Amino acid sequence: MNRPNFPVKKGDTVVVVTGNQKGATGKVLQVLPKKSQVLIEGVRIIKKHQRKSQDNPQGRIVEREGPIHISNVKIAETVEKPKKATKAKKKKAA
Repeated sequence: MNRPNFPVKKGDTVVVVTGNQKGATGKVLQVLPKKSQVLIEGVRIIKKHQRKSQDNPQGRIVEREGPIHISNVKIAETVEKPKKATKAKKKKAA
């Protein structure tokens, strides 16, 4: 069984390319290879409700990062140096 090979690794700085968080940058906290998703620090903050427990007698709402699909992120170094697009012109043979 082949293991998927992802270009993004834990600790890389990435930029979100598409979706609601487009343009956000952050550090990769965790890669989830089975779901093809990544957790990025400070991006896609979700609220998780915790039930009552001995530590939290009244319960509470915790904010944490949600996963983003790996196809929606790009390593930041490649984004910082954009290649200038130019039109190719044909020369007429004389």
